Amino acid sequence: MNIVTHYLLSPYLDYGFMRRALLACIVLAISGAPLGFFMNQRRMALVSDAMSHAIFPGVAVAFLVSGLSVWSMTAGGLTAGILIALLSVFLSRYTQIKEDGVFTLLFLLSLTSGIVLLSLKGSNIDLLHMLFGDILAIDNDALLFIGIVAVLTLFVLAFIYRGLVLDCFDPDFLMAAASKRPIIRLVRPAFFVLFVINLVAAFQALGTLMALGLILLPSIAAQFWVRQVDRAIGFALGLAIFSSYAGLLLSYFTNTPSGPVVVLLCGTLCLGSVLVGKHGSCLSAIRKPL
Repeated sequence: MNIVTHYLLSPYLDYGFMRRALLACIVLAISGAPLGFFMNQRRMALVSDAMSHAIFPGVAVAFLVSGLSVWSMTAGGLTAGILIALLSVFLSRYTQIKEDGVFTLLFLLSLTSGIVLLSLKGSNIDLLHMLFGDILAIDNDALLFIGIVAVLTLFVLAFIYRGLVLDCFDPDFLMAAASKRPIIRLVRPAFFVLFVINLVAAFQALGTLMALGLILLPSIAAQFWVRQVDRAIGFALGLAIFSSYAGLLLSYFTNTPSGPVVVLLCGTLCLGSVLVGKHGSCLSAIRKPL
C-alpha cells in the first residue's frame, strides 16, 4: 500500500465506523447545504444559532425518560425546537424586546436548562456527547433517521424552491403572489420546519454545539466565490463534503475529536473565503481601485 492510499483511503477501507461517519456527514451536507444558503441569504445566522440550541432541553428530557434512544431524542428535539420557534415569534411580535434580544434570551435559556436537566441523571460523558456529538459512534438507527430527513428535505425543497428564492431576493413579490394563492404562505413555515428537523438530524452526529457547522458555514463561504443560487448551493455542498472527508481523516491520524475537527476545518475554509474570496472578501476590497 503506497503512502497516498494509506493516508487518504485506508481508514475508510479498514473501519466500518469511519465509513458510517463519512456517510452521515455527506447525507447531512446534501440536505443541509440548501437550507444553510437560504438562512444566510435571509441574514438569520443568529436565529440559526439559537435554534440549534433550542432542541437541547427536549433532547435532555427524552434522555431522562428513555436514555440514548434515537427516536425518543428526535421527538423531544423536534417538540422543543417548534415550541421555542413559536415562543420567539410571540415575544418579538407582542412585546417590546427586539428580535436579537429574543434569540439571545432563548439561546441562553435553552442551553442552560438542557445542561441542568441532563445533570439530573446523566454523567459528564453524556453531557459531552450531547453537546459535541460522537460521529464515530453513529449507529444504523441514526443513519436511517438522517437519510429519511435528507429525502424529506429534498422532496419538500423541490416544491418550495422558487418561493424560497423569491422570499430571499424579492419578498414583496412573494407576498403579492400569496394574496392570490394562499398556499404560498406555507413556504416560510415549511422551510423553518425543515430547518429544525435537519438540526435534530445533525445533532445525532455532531451534538447541539456543532450541529450548525455543516449547515451554515459552507453557505457563508460560498457567497465569496459564486453569485448564482444553484452554483452557490453546489459550492456549499462540495465544501461540506470535502470538510467531512478531510476532517475525519485528520481526526483519525491525530487522535482528536472528529466532530469538532470537521467543523473546525469547515470554519477555517470559510474564514479563508472571507479573506481571499473572489467576491466581497478582504482581498477583493484591497484590490478595488479607489
